[in-house]
Amino acid sequence: MRLDKYLKVSRLIKRRTIANEACDNDRILVNGKQAKASYQVKVGDVIEISFGQRTLKVEVLNIAEHVLKNDASALYREIP
Repeated sequence: MRLDKYLKVSRLIKRRTIANEACDNDRILVNGKQAKASYQVKVGDVIEISFGQRTLKVEVLNIAEHVLKNDASALYREIP
């Protein structure tokens, strides 16, 4: 699954277009490297998202095409 779609499905970012822009503006790191929106996400990848002063770091646990809102957090695990 593409990185921008994964960010939307997992509800880490609200809209796919915003996820795409975040990738274009170098705000998303996957395994410590800048990632494009077309990057193919795999289980075990570590994604870092920069929101202004705050950085969110998560590990991909599962990949699914469609997930209910309540189950979205099961797709990843936050890393402190």
